Amino acid sequence: MIQYRFTLLFFLLAGTLTAQDRHFTQFYASPLTLNPALTGAFDGKYRVGAIYRDQWSGILDQPYQTFSLGADLRFSPFKNNFDKDKIGVGLLFYRDQINSVDFSNTQIALSGAYHKSLDYNSTQYLSLGFQFGLNQRNVNYENLTFQDQFNGTNGYTQPTQEPLPQNNFSYGDFSAGLNYAASPKGGTAFFAGVAMHHFNQPNISFYSAVAGIPPSKLFVKYSAQMSLQIPLSSQTSFSPRLLVASQGPSLEANVGANFKFTIDKTYGTSLHLGSWIRPVKNNNGFGLDAVVLLAGIEYNSVLFGFSYDLNLPTLSTFKKYQNTFEISLIYLGEYENDELLCPEF
Repeated sequence: MIQYRFTLLFFLLAGTLTAQDRHFTQFYASPLTLNPALTGAFDGKYRVGAIYRDQWSGILDQPYQTFSLGADLRFSPFKNNFDKDKIGVGLLFYRDQINSVDFSNTQIALSGAYHKSLDYNSTQYLSLGFQFGLNQRNVNYENLTFQDQFNGTNGYTQPTQEPLPQNNFSYGDFSAGLNYAASPKGGTAFFAGVAMHHFNQPNISFYSAVAGIPPSKLFVKYSAQMSLQIPLSSQTSFSPRLLVASQGPSLEANVGANFKFTIDKTYGTSLHLGSWIRPVKNNNGFGLDAVVLLAGIEYNSVLFGFSYDLNLPTLSTFKKYQNTFEISLIYLGEYENDELLCPEF
């Protein structure tokens, strides 16, 4: 019962919740959560993607689950064929769920981006994007039991005197981002972007409506991502990746690369294999959080990805059981050519 009580306080006080922000190992498989400027940053008419994350299944009977579903469109704002600028609009659904205490964080977000062509051949684009989300946090008190409910004999049947606030509330969330993409001839491409999430610093405490309780504001998160696509041969390409994010006292980096092996050009079949590391810095100091293994299969306009986070026991002996896996699926509609404005992973 003490464990449940501390778990509840962990979520209600919300002071440490900023450490678990929107987070995916396959960050490029969820571009609308990575950077609003990536809305519509692809070579096609529309894109639909979903990603599922199962976290800490080794230590929790009901692990931390995250699901995201996003769709975005890309179109020309002007009828002039000589104007290569594009506009992207997207809709995102995101949900965190902790079943052991029936806590959930749900978001529906609308994003838009303008992609400015920097040259006549449209090999360079500078993109600016914004995103507005409506979040709802909810916890079910019926699944929680407190010490004062013990009847002294055989169960927890007494009413609790815990001062519990309202079990759900909503708040607005704003983000903005900038991205540069260059894809000259020969298959080489370069991508770099920065984003600022939660710049309105919403109050995320369940006690926000209780008089005299100070607000618990969500830290602004600053992130920067960069990647390259380098053709090694007609059948193989190499893509190094870097993502750095800072939020409050926490800092996280994802550094690694993946290879793309073309199996059949006629049907667009390719195999993706990769790996990277995730160093982090938090209140416990600096350490290596995980080694990530990634595999993906691409067929025509569909890309399926699987990743596994092998958490290392460098921060604590307990952490070695906190393994995590993700599954992603992306579909690119009315695909136009092989020079993507946004990398697949």
